[in-house]
Amino acid sequence: MKYKSILITGGAGFVGSNLAIKLRENYSDLQIFILDNLKRRGSELNINRLKEKGVEFIHGDVRNKEDFSFIDADKIDLILECSAEPSVLAGVAESPEYLINTNLVGAVNCFEFARKNGADVVFLSSSRVYPIDEINNLKIIEKETRFEMIDGQDLIGTSSKGIAENFPLGQVRSLYGATKLSAELILREYVNTYKIKGIINRCGVITGPWQFGKIDQGVIVLWLARHIWANKKLSYMGYGGTGKQVRDFIHINDLFEVLKIQLDDFDKFNNKIYNIGGGVGNSLSLLEMTNLCQKITGNKIIIESILEERFNDIKIYISDCSKFKDLTGWECQNNAEKTFEDIYKWIFDYRADLENILN
Repeated sequence: MKYKSILITGGAGFVGSNLAIKLRENYSDLQIFILDNLKRRGSELNINRLKEKGVEFIHGDVRNKEDFSFIDADKIDLILECSAEPSVLAGVAESPEYLINTNLVGAVNCFEFARKNGADVVFLSSSRVYPIDEINNLKIIEKETRFEMIDGQDLIGTSSKGIAENFPLGQVRSLYGATKLSAELILREYVNTYKIKGIINRCGVITGPWQFGKIDQGVIVLWLARHIWANKKLSYMGYGGTGKQVRDFIHINDLFEVLKIQLDDFDKFNNKIYNIGGGVGNSLSLLEMTNLCQKITGNKIIIESILEERFNDIKIYISDCSKFKDLTGWECQNNAEKTFEDIYKWIFDYRADLENILN
């Protein structure tokens, strides 16, 4: 890899911290700086992990361009933009200012830092850039444990493989999704106007150890944690209250392998957008998640059935990653059982530290 020094924004969060550690383990000569405001509960637990690996922590906020002045800009030749307010419900019941300032203004601050210093950018975007109503109006069949997409859809970019990058983007997608899509558009203009290099990865659900899951983000970790402690309820919300809504997921280690491929030949992927997720093979309904959690933990919990659908929710989303797979031959190496077992082991290894966060 040609890079000597990397800045990871949101670097104490789940994605940023894991990528920082994997980069350190794979590239021992690489200098790694992380910038994080530590707003997410639990992110403070990552600081020692990072310092032990020789990663330099900078307590700062992407919303404040002045905080970038604490970074020796001459040393940075790549930015991994992992910072985000990641909840699709952000800004719905309160002001959207933090969401917009973090996901859009913060991203622009990162791109501007890259422009001034000639750094390349990898931007972690989201599958939630795809419009909600168009997804929910796709042709779906109901199976015993899940909903499934089928071939023969009316919209381009859709098939039984899921949703591809050319899916129509014309309608609404949530405030969260709008901030991520807006940042994508601005990065592409920066690439065109200022000739910096940039890659956009639209990620589905990312999960694995060191994710501090909540009901609106990090649902796989939350689901498993609730089964481990077995003292709180969960709910199947909407779509008949049966838990058949489906998401694909990708283990953080598989996401790192994607990143490694891209960083080893950045020009090949420059100014392109890629869906990065688990696809059909790594997808689960809530009901299937419950069955897997019961199998791993041996516990059953109360799961209520709520008919009312949650605002901004979708019945099914699966990433069609054919564009990236056909170009590189990449495939996920961590299936559902392996992913859940990794999370289960992590929770038990750090149970005392995690109980007040995950339970």
